[in-house]
Amino acid sequence: MPKNSKVVKRELDDEVIESVKDLLSNEDSADDAFKKSELIVDVQEEKDTDVEEGSEVEDERPAWNSKLQYILAQVGFSVGLGNVWRFPYLCQKNGGGAYLLPYLILLLVIGIPLFFLELSVGQRIRRGSIGVWNYISPKLGGIGFASCVVCFFVALYYNVIIGWSLFYFSQSFQQPLPWDQCPLVKNASHTFVEPECEKSSATTYYWYREALNISSSISESGGLNWKMTVCLLAAWVVVCLAMIKGIQSSGKIMYFSSLFPYVVLICFLIRALLLNGSIDGIRHMFTPELEIMLEPKVWREAAAQVFFALGLGFGGVIAFSSYNKRDNNCHFDAVLVSFINFFTSILATLVVFAVLGFKANVINEKCIAENLEMVIKLVKMGNISQDIIPHHINFSAVTAEDYHLVYDIIQKVKEEEFPSLQLNSCQIEDELNKAVQGTGLAFIAFTEAMTHFPASPFWSVMFFLMLVNLGLGSMFGTIEGIITPIVDTFKVRKEILTVICCLLAFCIGLIFVQRSGNYFVTMFDDYSATLPLLIVVILENIAVSFVYGIDKFMEDLKDMLGFAPNRYYYYMWKYISPLMLLSLLIASIVNMGLSPPGYNAWIEDKASEEFLSYPTWGMVVCISLMVLAILPVPIVFIIRRCNLIDDSSGNLASVTYKRGRVLKEPINLEGDDASLIHGKISSEMSSPNFGKNIYRKQSGSPTLDTAPNGRYGIGYLMADMPDMPDMPESDL
Repeated sequence: MPKNSKVVKRELDDEVIESVKDLLSNEDSADDAFKKSELIVDVQEEKDTDVEEGSEVEDERPAWNSKLQYILAQVGFSVGLGNVWRFPYLCQKNGGGAYLLPYLILLLVIGIPLFFLELSVGQRIRRGSIGVWNYISPKLGGIGFASCVVCFFVALYYNVIIGWSLFYFSQSFQQPLPWDQCPLVKNASHTFVEPECEKSSATTYYWYREALNISSSISESGGLNWKMTVCLLAAWVVVCLAMIKGIQSSGKIMYFSSLFPYVVLICFLIRALLLNGSIDGIRHMFTPELEIMLEPKVWREAAAQVFFALGLGFGGVIAFSSYNKRDNNCHFDAVLVSFINFFTSILATLVVFAVLGFKANVINEKCIAENLEMVIKLVKMGNISQDIIPHHINFSAVTAEDYHLVYDIIQKVKEEEFPSLQLNSCQIEDELNKAVQGTGLAFIAFTEAMTHFPASPFWSVMFFLMLVNLGLGSMFGTIEGIITPIVDTFKVRKEILTVICCLLAFCIGLIFVQRSGNYFVTMFDDYSATLPLLIVVILENIAVSFVYGIDKFMEDLKDMLGFAPNRYYYYMWKYISPLMLLSLLIASIVNMGLSPPGYNAWIEDKASEEFLSYPTWGMVVCISLMVLAILPVPIVFIIRRCNLIDDSSGNLASVTYKRGRVLKEPINLEGDDASLIHGKISSEMSSPNFGKNIYRKQSGSPTLDTAPNGRYGIGYLMADMPDMPDMPESDL
């Protein structure tokens, strides 16, 4: 009588179990940890279990609480101070509305493809920048270290700007604002206006003298500015507390730091549109100068802005995406964040030019009033005949159009004598054409405009709180670009590393809060990031497209996303983006060579800025910043090429996680690869995407590869169960 099928199945199962027990009994127990990592058979039931939710063997890597939190983190990192004070300046400088077309084209050609690339490799490999590029090619592992160095350099001076914003924020709770009027100086005989302030303006004087107390050159240290030192300390304390638990702490703060700037920008736009002259500023901004758009310089500056606006090369993008689930649609994320960044720049530009238009009208009205007094005085003195003044013009209520009419008549009648009259045309366009960028826009132009706002302290508080939030969002990504790769690679405690990193950065950052500190900020901004970041991103593109292989990468994306990305990205990554990046690198080097290295120093006696060249030691520092930032790339390449460090121990590939513990997996040990079969129940499945899979260690493979479940080891290959002629049936 034939046996019942269930009985037959039970006996077969018992035989397999006994076979495995026999196999285990003949093995050396010292090799258990090694064997458990060498061969894993996944037996998956019908219902897949996500690695982030149900896996007990998959590493305990932190994950975002929600997709919204992740998107806000990426937006907060990419949307920074540059969107508020550099994009509007470039838009004004390079043809107004015509600048938007080159920017949009380059966003599609360079920005989105490269942003998508960084998101993809971070999510696929689930490590920071060091681990990612070490995985792609150990010889190119220096790319990750270079990203960390650049992030550290940028963090040093970027937090100083947050400190400045904190200082102005703390001073904004006063009515009137402290930069509203020039201070008065008293002596024994009389009271007079501070000469330095009278020669410049109240807001300019407050910025250079009260806030920075700036020296006259970079060589004059002048000692620490204690007010800014306290503000810098406060900025680093905020960053440290926000980052100490990684994304578990910073992710929650993103809800405020990423969304609050949009609330402020919209409020500012509504308020500015209600002010006199705001439409003049917006009209000036969007008036296209098409002939300027054809200049190569415009495209170079647009490409650089796209490049830096998205935070490419810093490692923050890779670090944030490494905490995603493996099947997250990072293509959608790349397009969404890129266009949010673009429209944020447009929104900020509208706000800036609406406010500057109002400011220009205020200054223009003052100019007309002063020049009208001169005209009346010249008429009374007989230098100008009353008869040439149109009869309908009433000097007691002169509009801007009336003044311009009088000005044109006097200019025609007194053609030869006109220069000696020293009359000003008082055109709004002249004021709007004064290009203001960077700290000059935020701490001088905007603060001056806000002094004319009703309830100016409220708007000042909101503006500088917005700057603090924009800066913090970018700082979180920058610090994450340092912390995550080091934690992933060297397995140090994140809390301790975060405190050490912030403390070290504050100590080094003291050079930026001495009286000459503003000049060092300019130096670091010009030399520590631009060229090194370009080189890093070029190497990233080459590593994926030519070293790892663009075809293999496209297959990985198809496996990870569940659909094949458009072939557009294939051609961008392989041909167009590398050529565009190389062209941008060459253009940047040429521009740097043609532009004399120097900085704008504030000269107290003249109460104005003056361009000064860096001293010899300053040039050495500039060159050292660029060399130090990119030096890890050749060093790691040489070390790997010459086998100066044994790859078999201590590297990323030999480390895995299990229940929050780090397990070192011995490598190059002798023994049968198939010496152990480790069966797992459905709750222990490490991938939702595969059924019965075997991951085997490829004998003698020195290169890094990945198992399809997203775990990383040395030379793991996947083979389906039926297609393994090299494995004896007895082992199964």
